[in-house]
Amino acid sequence: MSKVATRFAPSPTGPLHIGGVRTALFNWLYSKNQNGNFFLRIEDTDKERSKEEYNKQIINSLKWIGIDFDGEEYVQSKKIEDHIKIAYELLKKGSAYKCYCSSEEIEEQKKRAKQKKIPYIYDRKWRNKNETEAPKNIKPVIRFKSKIDGTSILKDLVQGNVEIENNTIEDFVILRNDGTPTYNLSSTVDDHQMNMTHIIRGDDHKINTFKQIQIYEAMKWDLPAFAHIPLIHTIEGKKLSKRDKASTLDDYSKIGIMPDALRNYLLRLGWSYKDKEIFTMEESIKHFNLGGIGKSPSKLDMSRILSMNEHYIKNMNEDDLFNQLIEYCNKFNKEIKSDKKDKIKKSLSFLKNKAKTLEDIFNNGKYIIVDEVIFNKDDIKLVDEKAKKIISDFKGQFEKIDQPSRKILESLVNGLIKSHDTNFKGVGQPLRIVLTGSKFGPGIYDIILSLGKKEVQKRLDVKIV
Repeated sequence: MSKVATRFAPSPTGPLHIGGVRTALFNWLYSKNQNGNFFLRIEDTDKERSKEEYNKQIINSLKWIGIDFDGEEYVQSKKIEDHIKIAYELLKKGSAYKCYCSSEEIEEQKKRAKQKKIPYIYDRKWRNKNETEAPKNIKPVIRFKSKIDGTSILKDLVQGNVEIENNTIEDFVILRNDGTPTYNLSSTVDDHQMNMTHIIRGDDHKINTFKQIQIYEAMKWDLPAFAHIPLIHTIEGKKLSKRDKASTLDDYSKIGIMPDALRNYLLRLGWSYKDKEIFTMEESIKHFNLGGIGKSPSKLDMSRILSMNEHYIKNMNEDDLFNQLIEYCNKFNKEIKSDKKDKIKKSLSFLKNKAKTLEDIFNNGKYIIVDEVIFNKDDIKLVDEKAKKIISDFKGQFEKIDQPSRKILESLVNGLIKSHDTNFKGVGQPLRIVLTGSKFGPGIYDIILSLGKKEVQKRLDVKIV
């Protein structure tokens, strides 16, 4: 048996969709599990809509989530002549024919089908006609001569046996009247020339697969194995599209979802292995199999993605977490000045508490990052005369401390609670507001120790109106 080869074949007509990323991931994992090769094919034959920026975005997205492909990317538009050649071979073999129907005739057929509320299928008018009857003023398309009788069975590695009536597959166009090949022809020729052994893609391609199998059989080429993955739906149960919010990897990276967390989530979206939830990259490759893919659509759940990301934030090495935070800040212009980076790094153990994203960590640490505290207008109203007196007394006693520690601070705060006949919130909240600008944030002892004595004194000196 030949070495396993899979491919991912996106069109660079828009940013890479989250469903496409999962398809690429499943192909990549299967090939790695089988010690095979994984290839990237850019299907750029739609010249008007294909853009180089999307080509780059696709490659960068795959790289970001940890998917590497073998060799150079295969560019479909460079192989057009090969596709055209096969169309004429099929014509010569009698497996295809020239169709001279005008666009008006085709529109009329579609209109009639719509009126009868039945799917449009080309009426095969030119299937058995002699070319001597051809009109002189119409450039023909070339149509594949599909099977009319009986049924075909697709032995799908995910869906099981899928049966279809052959007469429901129309005589599809393989070469347009401008001489350009269509998707079903180009994709089949490319897969054959690339020696693909397994075609793993969305189950919206099932009808295309039946068409492509007929081309394989007509050319007497070895047939690859096919696996059709159920689509990803929105939480409401609708098919996810490129127009949906949070549909591309960029939508996730800009809020601080980490690549390992998103990869782990996509792996588990429609695939399972025992009751295991968290997979390292090595474990993903070791355990991945097509048998673990479910037959029903999966729902994209943002709360589950955030929960997975929170798990990674809590459990990953803090040096790695800090590096990812800095990378995230650099990419999305959330500046952390050099002199503040060390303080952020030392404070990660509590800044990451309850953080679901890198953006949350950044926001939790903003009080360290800023040079000047910006006060929340509603929170500043909570600092009444009694609170101001507590702040003043804290400042006086804090100045006398040489080396602040949690134990010393606890003693100081407990003393203020007693002398002002209040509770922990009565002391902690005004101190948090004067030091960070907000009543929300980390614990007051963590805030003081992370800022350091000099910065705390500077902030306590700010006059609160």
